[in-house]
Amino acid sequence: MDSVVQQNRIPADDPKRSLAIARPDLDVNRPHIGIVGDTYTVLLSGKETAGRFCLIDMHVPPGGGPPAHRHDFEETFTLLEGELEVTFRGITQTARSPITIHIPANAPHQFRNSSAQPARLLCICSPAGRKISSWSSARWSPLAPRLLGHSTMPHKQNSERRPSAWLPSIRQNFSIRPRLPRTCASGRPSH
Repeated sequence: MDSVVQQNRIPADDPKRSLAIARPDLDVNRPHIGIVGDTYTVLLSGKETAGRFCLIDMHVPPGGGPPAHRHDFEETFTLLEGELEVTFRGITQTARSPITIHIPANAPHQFRNSSAQPARLLCICSPAGRKISSWSSARWSPLAPRLLGHSTMPHKQNSERRPSAWLPSIRQNFSIRPRLPRTCASGRPSH
């Protein structure tokens, strides 16, 4: 019985860890990163959570969202505003706020804002990932602080959305692997 009690004990407080407060629209020390036309703000990095998780505030403009990919961490989204087309293992459905969606590690997925309005979601990644706190030094440039909570970078329908533009940095920094569509001889996606 004593071993069961010991297993259920809450560990002692770690006084080396401190309270973390994020004010994404005011705190210039929080990285605001433009990735595939979206604006991602790291609210809590793995450094602040002892590697247990990270929390990212995502602003996705109309037409925005990452292409199909997968990664070795769990990912949970809470859609606060707007709607997204979410594709999970090849099945697409529309998600409208408020809703929470969980993506298991290594599962192929993507999301896209196909509406005319911006979408905003909070994303929890667990564990935090190898270099999630180093986003400000990755291939993409940090953005100026967000303006009134809206994306500071318009969505780009250009080469930035092609995996060849961002894949090397993604692979190196975040253990993310793209899941690219198969193409037929014409170069068009096959179904």
